[in-house]
Amino acid sequence: MSESNVKILRLSTVIDKTGMSRSAIYDWINPKSPRYDPTFPKQRRLGLQSVGWIETEIDEWILQRTMTDKV
Repeated sequence: MSESNVKILRLSTVIDKTGMSRSAIYDWINPKSPRYDPTFPKQRRLGLQSVGWIETEIDEWILQRTMTDKV
């Protein structure tokens, strides 16, 4: 994949793709949370007060979760 094809998703789109709430996603990325999920993709800093996630990493994470659920 070339770098020009990388798509950054903002939180609202990650919420839509995962079907989870904002608080659940922030719990998953917080190592101090009992709901912490080390497999959830790391957010990337886009600016001083903005973050995003790489779309392919979110898509792969969703696929891995659905594969795990079928076992």
